Amino acid sequence: MFNINNLTIAWDFFKLIFVELIVLFLVISFIVALLQRYISKDTIKNVLSKPHKRLQNVIGAALGAITPFCSCSTIPILVGLFKSGAPFGGTISFLIASPVLNPMIIILFLKFFGIKITAIYFVFTFIFATLIGSLLEKLGMEKEIKNVTIQGSGHEELTYDKIEGSKMNRHQTVFKFALKDTMGLFIKVIPFLVFGAGVGAFIYGFVPQEFIAKYAGPDNIFAVPTAAVIGVPMYVRTETMIPIAKALNASGMSIGAIMALVIGGAGASIPEVTLLNTIFKKKMVIAFVLSVFSVATITGIIFNIII
Repeated sequence: MFNINNLTIAWDFFKLIFVELIVLFLVISFIVALLQRYISKDTIKNVLSKPHKRLQNVIGAALGAITPFCSCSTIPILVGLFKSGAPFGGTISFLIASPVLNPMIIILFLKFFGIKITAIYFVFTFIFATLIGSLLEKLGMEKEIKNVTIQGSGHEELTYDKIEGSKMNRHQTVFKFALKDTMGLFIKVIPFLVFGAGVGAFIYGFVPQEFIAKYAGPDNIFAVPTAAVIGVPMYVRTETMIPIAKALNASGMSIGAIMALVIGGAGASIPEVTLLNTIFKKKMVIAFVLSVFSVATITGIIFNIII
């Protein structure tokens, strides 16, 4: 198992994935940073509040898909939306969709899994985010919100609509902050990129395909719910998870189990649930975690059936 051939295979995989991740990360992160500077909480609130009530969940999920927030950075946005009177159902759809459908995940999926798998992933997670927001609203979960405020730094809140000066100066300021945000994030994330590419390379080069296929392959009916259970409490950045998922898939793990792992990890990490516990009462927190687990499991099963 541990021979020079395996090492060569693992090293080649690491070099390819790592270089691709760096290029994609820098480009996507800059676009993401720009969007975060141009789209304020007030903008999101206004868009959520305008349409007919039946469309608020769809709009919330759509905003979650185009606004690039990870699970933890979504929480201050969530508090601001509730404080400003945004509709509960649409805001919950935004909360669920934002970390699992953000541009980083979608573009990495396109790169490593192709357009078919990415399209199916997007459609089903979008539908589930819409339905769960509507369901939790109908169940009266709005009364489970605590009276809380999360303070953020002024620099993080400086969006285009709050910058003074001419349009050109405002755009220049946004680009400057976006570039600074990108490089600051890249410095923080580079260890995760190395770790993700390294773990993926190890799996690809050294873990026998027969082992992965036996315990996480399409023939194991427990693989998807097990992956969802593992993913829900797991806190792994998307940039780390995608190359690992790619290696697991190449080594025999079912695509359904991979989807369950990614959705669970992106949608309900331990830090996110901890923060949600300060915003919601216990009943709502449990409902949220069960919702993410259900989305991860059902989506994974659907993937195994149709792929």
